[in-house]
Amino acid sequence: MNAQSLLHTLERRLGLGADAQSDRKRKILKHVIDRTVVSRDLEAEQDVKKDTFGERLADKVAEFGGSWTFIIIFCSFLVFWALLNTIILLSASVDPYPFIFLNLLLSMVAALQAPIIMMSQNRQAQKDRLTAQHDYEVNLKAELEIMALHEKFDQLRTEQLAQMLAKHEEQLKLLTRLCDANLKA
Repeated sequence: MNAQSLLHTLERRLGLGADAQSDRKRKILKHVIDRTVVSRDLEAEQDVKKDTFGERLADKVAEFGGSWTFIIIFCSFLVFWALLNTIILLSASVDPYPFIFLNLLLSMVAALQAPIIMMSQNRQAQKDRLTAQHDYEVNLKAELEIMALHEKFDQLRTEQLAQMLAKHEEQLKLLTRLCDANLKA
């Protein structure tokens, strides 16, 4: 089976049309026909692309904001603040109970931290989409390669069966001649 007929067979099996999804699949088919590699290191590609200062900062804030270190430091700060303003500074506390100033600080931290973490999550979601797309392409190529191997095995089996039938017919002819020769003798 030549490359062109394999290409048409695979295109037919995939039901390719004229849309963008079909174009992606055709690109993978070209890799199958040309025997080129689809796999690539997405991490290395990300390392080449330089992140902006804001993107790096968002990633660092999200990394620190989602760590046990942050939780422990923040809980320690809250306990310290409550102790300082209730027990230690009994008469002249900076922020007397119910800690209105602390509430304001926590609201401001949350108001700043939430969008920064969302920016980092959006960047991670984009990376995940690229990884999923790449995984799809690799899986599709592997599936197409397996289909092509099945086609080749089927073709080999058909050729072997044809050869076996030809030899079988030849053997039958020889047996018939032998039988005819024995009957005449």
